[in-house]
Amino acid sequence: MNNIIYHNPNWSKSRKSVEILQNEGIDFKIIKYIKFPPSINELKSICEKLNLKASEIIRKGEKDFKENNLSEIIDDETALLNKMIQFPKIIERP
Repeated sequence: MNNIIYHNPNWSKSRKSVEILQNEGIDFKIIKYIKFPPSINELKSICEKLNLKASEIIRKGEKDFKENNLSEIIDDETALLNKMIQFPKIIERP
């Protein structure tokens, strides 16, 4: 199985994404990333596949982003990836 959804059941868009995949009959694995954050290698792989930097898949309006002054490290890819693991709510929704 190659399809993975990083899912937060508390968010309606995430639930809707799961519903769409199920309705389309697409086989996928759910990872509840708030409880089980992706590793730094998984995050790097996601960024590579999307051809995006970590800063482009961050929720800058999220409380954890603001309260931890993560804007100060926005251009430090490695530091930001580590903060994404520490504060998974800052990872953009599917």
